[in-house]
Formats: sequence, C-alpha cells, structure tokens
Amino acid sequence: MLNFNRVPGLVEVQDRHGETTLVVDAPRVVDSALHLRDELGFNFLSDLAATDYLGWGKAGVSGYIGTPAGRDLNEPSTQGYQRLPGAKPQRFSISYHLLALREGAPRVRLQVWVDDGQSVPSVVSVWPTADWFEREAWDLFGIAFDGHPNLSRILMDDDWEGHPLRKDYPIGGEPVRFSGDE
Repeated sequence: MLNFNRVPGLVEVQDRHGETTLVVDAPRVVDSALHLRDELGFNFLSDLAATDYLGWGKAGVSGYIGTPAGRDLNEPSTQGYQRLPGAKPQRFSISYHLLALREGAPRVRLQVWVDDGQSVPSVVSVWPTADWFEREAWDLFGIAFDGHPNLSRILMDDDWEGHPLRKDYPIGGEPVRFSGDE
C-alpha cells in the first residue's frame, strides 16, 4: 500500500470506487505531480477532467438515490429531492487521472479546486500529455493554466465567445450554418 501522506499540498485523501483521490491545494499541484511521478511512479497522465459545480448543494439541485438493486430508469431521477448533494469547496474541480505502468499499481486521481477567475499551474512540464487536456479545460470551461506553452482554443473556433461547458453559459441562440447555405 502506498503512503500518500508526503504528497506536497495534500488536503484530503478519499478512497471510493476502487480509486484513491488526493485533493491538493491548487498552487501546489506541480509539486504534488512531481512527487507522484518521481517518488511513487505515477508516470502516465491518462486524462484531465474539469467539472463545473455552479449552484451545487443549493435548493433545486439533487441527484438520484441509488439502492443495492440500482434504480429504475423509468422513474424521475431526482426521486423527490430526498437528499441534497453536499456543498463543494469551490466552483470548479480539476481531476488528473494517473496510472503507474506496473502490475498491481492503484488508480489515483489528483484533484484541485478553484473558483471562477482563479488559475492553476500547468503540469505540462511533468506530464506532456497535459498539453491538450489543459487546452480543452480552458476552451470549454475557461480555467486558465499558468505556464502553459500554448493556452489557446482547441475545439471551438478562435473567435468563439465564452466557454460552452460552464453552467452559466447561455443555452441556444447559436445559428447552425450548413455548407450549402448562402
């Protein structure tokens, strides 16, 4: 069993669903990443996933309540607001999914939390695969990564306004252009 207590900036360790999540302070994410790579052997960043939790834990937001038998997909998923989800530390989470390429190594998620307008240090120098992942998080959520070598749009047009996966992004109103239209 690995000891994660020496990970720089460690705030919390969570073990759920066969995976360990290490929550760290956003300004220390590069130090944490270097420690995980160099000291504990997590040499592969398989994905970076950003999530917007705007309004989470407030009235009007709920999730389904699972049972050991699962849930009935034909029933409404909120099932009457029996339980509100807990509040999140900040608006956005960034989860770095790490693998150590050796037999029996655990799955680890390195996670940081930031509010709107806060930036996160880039981990491209630690794991080069973070390049496009960080650009995607910037493009779709507006999360800036300090020190990124080319933080520019990767999916949306260069002149696109806003970040479409944010919860406060306006829905609809964008006209669809077809190639045969004049």
